Amino acid sequence: MLVGIISDTHENMQAISKAVEIFNLKAVKVVFHAGDIISPITFNYFSKLTCPIHLVFGNNDGEKKILKEKYSKIGSIQEPPLELELEGIKFVVFHAPPSNLEEIANSNKYDYIIYGHTHKKDLRTFGKTTIINPGEAGGWLFGEKNIVILDTETRYADFIEL
Repeated sequence: MLVGIISDTHENMQAISKAVEIFNLKAVKVVFHAGDIISPITFNYFSKLTCPIHLVFGNNDGEKKILKEKYSKIGSIQEPPLELELEGIKFVVFHAPPSNLEEIANSNKYDYIIYGHTHKKDLRTFGKTTIINPGEAGGWLFGEKNIVILDTETRYADFIEL
């Protein structure tokens, strides 16, 4: 299964459009967004996805009621953590990395832990659990705009610059 991972878009519509284009081209089955979407206007871009999207709120997200209303049409959005099992694969999505991130990974409760907030790429494995932070898609902080395409069969996380 191919999974799209994105975070910290910070309302960069050009980056969101490019990410959606890549996710659709790669035919990902689902997209996870690890927060800092910012406002409901982003829905106009993410709604062009050909698969569901599951998002968590970040520390900069406003208008949560409208975000929930909009994104419930194409997936889900909630306060972190978001736990979801797809095809027997267990995911958990945070915005900010929890202080006990490595402890959670070492518990082997999840196959994948996804987070954002730091705007820095991260890819580590602890036992059966892989931790992924795609870095920032918005590019506002470090100037890099990245997403990840995860192949759950090969466990390969491909960092793609937008």
